[in-house]
This record gives sequence, structure tokens and C-alpha cells, in this order.
Amino acid sequence: MSRAKHFGIVSVLVVVATVLLYLLFQVILALPTAASAEAGPIDRMFQGHFIMIAFLFALIMVLMLYAAVVFRRRAGDESDGPHVHSNTALEIGWTVIPTIIVIGFGIWGAFTLNEITRPKANEMVVTVIGRQWSWTFEYPEQGGFPAAEMVLPVNQPILLEMESEDVLHSFWVPEFRVKQDLVPGRTTYLRITPTQTGEYKVRCAEICGLEHAGMLAPVRVVSQAEFDAWVEEKLDLPVYAELTPEERGALWAGLEGGFACVSCHSLDGSPGAGPTWLGIYGREQALTDGTTVIADDDYLRDSIINPNNQIVVGFLPNVMPQNYSERFAETEAAILANEGIEIDIIADLIAFMKTLEE
Repeated sequence: MSRAKHFGIVSVLVVVATVLLYLLFQVILALPTAASAEAGPIDRMFQGHFIMIAFLFALIMVLMLYAAVVFRRRAGDESDGPHVHSNTALEIGWTVIPTIIVIGFGIWGAFTLNEITRPKANEMVVTVIGRQWSWTFEYPEQGGFPAAEMVLPVNQPILLEMESEDVLHSFWVPEFRVKQDLVPGRTTYLRITPTQTGEYKVRCAEICGLEHAGMLAPVRVVSQAEFDAWVEEKLDLPVYAELTPEERGALWAGLEGGFACVSCHSLDGSPGAGPTWLGIYGREQALTDGTTVIADDDYLRDSIINPNNQIVVGFLPNVMPQNYSERFAETEAAILANEGIEIDIIADLIAFMKTLEE
């Protein structure tokens, strides 16, 4: 068989294998729903990589298998194979062409990065705060209220200003494709234009400690009318002076506008990163230093302010944030300025714990 025929057969087999592999990639490497404007150019890069990977794998495997089958030594052939010298043109080709392709992908990636990170007109700012192990979202342009879910109007360019209160975290909604680290002591930025209404989930993509896998928060993309209604609802904040300490304590403990205590301390006795609050008040606690203590007001207050002082058996130090005293003081000062009343958030939390009887 002539070289031309071999070349033709190999070319057809490479094309067929490339197509089949690419179709396989669409199944086993299927991307989630594209729900942002940034997903488009990123997905195009994914498809470009899938095609190139399929082609290179097909080229290598087809050539190898074809040569092994077609040019195998026949039965009874004891002669030496031909001595093959190097092919300068081929060596230059397989060096220069891949280099050009890699540079091309790099340029493509640079343009894509510039496209998805450039400022957009009429951006709405959302502040994202990450901590072990919960998310809080604040809306400075809508009054600065906090929320435990991120709600975004569809087709509205969003600028996320992100901060971490403790360790490295990483904001990632797979349907939006883009991802950005939250770095302690710095503000990092991420731009998103959601294009498809629906419910999604933000997760931390940076291993950040014991409950890293549970650091999730809901993300909702809604119409502008639904977003405006949600903002009005959030602005209708409770008047803290009209609430009992127990009611305020339930708010402080919660995810929605609170301090996310329930993300680590269950209210029903189930295990978590910290001791359950169910029946905690007045309970005898065994500590890692071999002593025991009664969970009274003084113990609970000290455990919140200085969480590493007395570690309960079965739990680890350096898990609970160390800055609740400062965070509580800021909230108490804001309520004093807004409503003219002095409250004690820790006392409210303890009052709430007392209601959680087994």
C-alpha cells in the first residue's frame, strides 16, 4: 500500500476518533447550566480545549495502533527492519506547531479574562463576607442590610466586593463559571451578570477547615420586580426594642441577618462543629483538660468571647471565630444609634439557649 493510502486512512481514523471522543467529553465532562454572561466565553474556551484534547489523543492513539497493526512483523519474517533516520521537517513541525497553538490559547485566554473582568455600565455592588463556615451578603446601595442568601436581579451587572474574616475562602457558583478567592485583610472583586432566573448554590472552593464542605448559601436570580419586593421586605427590619431577649437571641443565632451560630451549633441535638445548644443551659460539660463545668451564664459568655479557653471533649480549638466580641459591639452600637436602646447580644443568646430544653 502506498504512503498516500496509509496517510488517507490514518487521517480518516483520526477525524472519526476525534469526533467520537469530543462527543464522549460532552457526556462525561458535561458543564452545568450556563447562567451568566461570563459563562459564554468561558464555555467556548472549554469547548476549544475539549476539541484539542480529543484531537491530540486521537492522533497519538490512532498512529500508534495503526502502526502496531499494519506494520507488525509477519510470521516467518526474520529480516531486520529498515534503519530510519530522523526527519528534520517533522521534528521542527511537532515543535513549532504545538508552540503556536499554546501561545494562541494563551492569547485567547487573556482576551477572555479581560472580557469577563472589565467594569460594566450600571453595576450594582454586593458585599460578600466569608467566615468559618458561613456567608453573609450585604447590599450597600439598597440600605446596607445583611442577608444569608444572595438575591440578584436578572441581566443586572453585579460587582461583588468580597472580604474574609478569618482564613482563605473562595466564592464559586458553578453555573456562573467565575470564581474568586476571599483573602483576609484584602478586598477582592468579582463581576457577574446573571442571565437566567433560578436557584443556585454558592460554595467555598478553598479548603477552609472542619466544616468546609458545608459552607454553602442559596443564590437566587429573580426578575427586577421580585428583587425590588425582596429589598422592601428586607428593609422592614425588626424593632429590637419591641422584641424579648429570647426573640432577639433567636435572631442573633440565625443565618438570616444574624451571626450564623446555628451553622456550627445545632438546635436539635444533631452533631456539628460545636456542641449542640439543645439543653445546653445548666448542662455539665466535660472539658479537654480533664475538668468539668456547668454551662451557666458565666461559662457561656466566656465561651463566646474566648472560645479557646475551655474546650469541650470531642471538639477542637481554633474552630469558632475569635472576634465575636468586636462584632457584637459594632451591632450593639448601631442599634443604640438607631433606636436609642442598649442591648447585650450575649445575654440575648443565653436567654434563647434557656428556651432550648430537651
